[in-house]
Amino acid sequence: MSAARERTRSGPRWYRHSLVLTLAIIVVLFAAGETLSPGFAAPGQVIYLLVTASLLGFVAAGQNLVILGGREGIDLSVGGMISLGALIAGNVMDASNAAILPALLATLAGTFALGAVNGLGVTFLRIPPLVMTLGMYGVIQGLLIVITRGVPSGRAAPMLSAFVNEPLVLGIPGILFAWAAFAAFVIWMLRSTAFGLRIYAIGANENAAALSGVAIRRTRVLLFALSGMCAGLTGFLVLGFSGNVFIGVGDQYMLPSIIAVVIGGTSLAGGIGGHHGTVAGAIVLVLLQSILTTLNIDPSGRAMIFGGTLLLLMFFYGRQQRLRV
Repeated sequence: MSAARERTRSGPRWYRHSLVLTLAIIVVLFAAGETLSPGFAAPGQVIYLLVTASLLGFVAAGQNLVILGGREGIDLSVGGMISLGALIAGNVMDASNAAILPALLATLAGTFALGAVNGLGVTFLRIPPLVMTLGMYGVIQGLLIVITRGVPSGRAAPMLSAFVNEPLVLGIPGILFAWAAFAAFVIWMLRSTAFGLRIYAIGANENAAALSGVAIRRTRVLLFALSGMCAGLTGFLVLGFSGNVFIGVGDQYMLPSIIAVVIGGTSLAGGIGGHHGTVAGAIVLVLLQSILTTLNIDPSGRAMIFGGTLLLLMFFYGRQQRLRV
């Protein structure tokens, strides 16, 4: 049992190889970008790309937790959660530095609660995750339209915009330090805490986890709640990145958040993977998008490429069998 659990936590050989492959792809994409557009790999451009990747990385962290938990857990509501988080933050903050902390707390609390509703629907009402989270996305989008009447609402505080966009130390914006700290925390949580072990356990074999005393329903509800909170945090930071709020600002992150997780080697069957790969996957997607933009491929073409990439990855990674413990 202990050996199997350790295998579940660290990931089998195919997961470790996929992580190495993802890092190699990052190097190749930087080289390709520099070849296509000299200056693509310049320090300032690299910093900008990493800031963009960090926004995807925060929401992908929550998506990764839900997917690791198994039972075909994918959160399609994250786009709406990001938009709602940006709206809450922008209106509570309203360009006031003094209101940054209250805005952050209100954003995290609201999206955590809605994420928990997703989890309750999945666990207690037995609604399939795709259906439950897609329904929640529709509810949030409708709510945003009613509240805003389609008019941009809320403004970022100057300190938040500076934290996201301007250099803090050694030319590096504060958001990148925050992303590094956040990623380190998630990696530590998954590898070194009882909660992390429970996530892998229910994802690998829910019945065995239940027999071992794991609170399956409570853990899964918490995973969806954390996914909502990560999406809300992303919305808070997107507000700082863009300066204002508009409906649908989070839609562009929904599909990439799933692809980033799968590129990083997390099995869609659950129970196998980690956060290292998700961080690398977010960088890969941002680099790919930037190269496609350099090639003057329009948004619809990029969407088709991303969708095809997800289908291809699901074919390879999604066919991995669950690990039985």
